[in-house]
This record gives sequence, structure tokens and C-alpha cells, in this order.
Amino acid sequence: MSDYQVEDNKLVGPSVTFESSPNTGGRFAAGQADTLVIHFTAGSSVESAVRTLCDPDNSVSAHLVIGRDGAIVQLVPFDMVAWHAGKSSWQGRSGLNRFSIGIELDNAGELTPNGQGQFLSWFNRAYSGEDVFCGVHRNQKTETYWHAYTEEQIKATFAVCQSLCNAYGIDTIVGHEEISPKRKVDPGPAFPLDKLRAMLDKERADDGQDDSVFEATSKLVNASRLNVREGPGAQFDKVTEPLSLGTNVKVLQQKQGWSQVEFTLKGWVSSKYLT
Repeated sequence: MSDYQVEDNKLVGPSVTFESSPNTGGRFAAGQADTLVIHFTAGSSVESAVRTLCDPDNSVSAHLVIGRDGAIVQLVPFDMVAWHAGKSSWQGRSGLNRFSIGIELDNAGELTPNGQGQFLSWFNRAYSGEDVFCGVHRNQKTETYWHAYTEEQIKATFAVCQSLCNAYGIDTIVGHEEISPKRKVDPGPAFPLDKLRAMLDKERADDGQDDSVFEATSKLVNASRLNVREGPGAQFDKVTEPLSLGTNVKVLQQKQGWSQVEFTLKGWVSSKYLT
């Protein structure tokens, strides 16, 4: 189970803070945020990335910035459009800002060896070999050098993606390099993007149920307050007051980490808060 939750379109969990960016494009159309886009900041620190993404003179923003220590700054609520994808297309759709949540990882990006055992970023910071990943980019054919991600950062990213997929019924995760292959190279070969997708695909398969043979079960609410929604995702409206800890419900069906339950009413709740 992820350490993170989504409440009222904001991330709640360890080392999560919120700093509002003015750079948004209004609310998503209902059900349209169905994709996660992974980026690197190509910058020197979380602080510099947050300043850039919150500057009203810049036409850029993202929903989250994840630091090298695993700490997270949210800049835009998950029901609002952020400006992170730019000119982009994926599987017949263009302008991915309208359909996606953008996650920026604090990372310097591609590095250049200086011939003295160090590797330089575009902003001329030197990195030692232990901070460097050598690999072939999915859009290239030869090995290049990249700023390595930290274990804490990757772990936090995986957990956040798990929570967002469960909360919003998201089924697509892409890198910026995939939706804008001629312009962008992030998150690059140092980030285990295919491993992330495989993990979430396995989780969906393990949680999947055939509705035609699903047997209703009785469960208890294990959260202090559990929102009940019209459909299987946090983007759906609430149908009643939150259920309290210990409430007994009948689970009618399950879909992508959500359960349709029956008590005095029917509605959908996050499955991870049922025991």
C-alpha cells in the first residue's frame, strides 16, 4: 500500500508540502486526466524548479516536484490543468496538458564528461561518477551520460504514481521523451520508466475482478473518514457524507483500486480503506 493519499485533489503523505502556482489552464474536463507524464527538471535544485514553475512570467508549471530526498512539493491541484507537456501527442491525441498530470523529478539531465573523471551539467555543475548513469536513451542509439536518480526519489515516485492511478483510474504513464520525442529527452534512461509501468500493470491485474462472477462481500471501513463517490475515481462527485471508521458495507464490484459499496446508499470508495 502506498504511503500517499489523495484528498480533495491534493496529495497527503510524508514530506508533502503545497505551494500554489498561478500557471494553470483551468479545470480538467470530467474524466480527462487519464495519463501521468514523467519529467526531469534539468535544474540545480527543487527550490530553483519551484521558483521557475511558480513564476507568473513563465508559461510553465507541473502538478508535483519530487526531490532527490523523496520530499514532494505540489504546485497545482490534480483537478487543474498544468503547463508541463507543451507541444505533444500520444496515441492519436495532441496537447497532452489537457489530459495529464505532470510530475517533475529534481535531476540535472544529460551530462558531458570533462576528461578529468567528472561530468558537467548544462549549468556547469560537476558530478562525480557515482552520481552518473551511463545508458542508451530510448530515442537514441549510442550510450550517453545522465544524472542518476536517487533510491529515495524513485521510491517516492513509484508510490505517488500508484496513489494517483488508484485515485483517478489512470491507466497510462509516459515520459516527456515519448510524447515530444523530437524536442525532449526526459526523464531519460536513468529513470526506470518501463519498470514503473510493469509494476502498475501487475497491480491492476492482481486487483482486477470479472464483474460477471464477482461475489459480494462484507467489509469494514478502516479510515476515520471515507469519501463515497458517484464513480470509481477521485474525479467523481461525492454522493453523501463520508463514512466513519468501522462502518459495515457490502462490496458489489471492484474496478482499478475502487469498490462499489452498498450501505443505506450505493457509491464508490477507495478499496485500500476497506478491511
